[in-house]
Amino acid sequence: MADSCLVPSDLNVYRYAVFCCSSKMDLSFEPDPASALFADAGMASRYGASMWPTTFEVIDLITGERVCA
Repeated sequence: MADSCLVPSDLNVYRYAVFCCSSKMDLSFEPDPASALFADAGMASRYGASMWPTTFEVIDLITGERVCA
């Protein structure tokens, strides 16, 4: 990493994935990749609601279950 003030990311910390679910609006037929990863379910929900209020989903990457939406 070029900037010594940035700590390398530990992907094991980010348990919640936010998906925009464009297929719900017939904008896509292929599975969506995760748009963002979060360590906290509440933060993931707020982010999804602010970006895609009617189509987002938050998935717990450990259990595979939907957290909200």
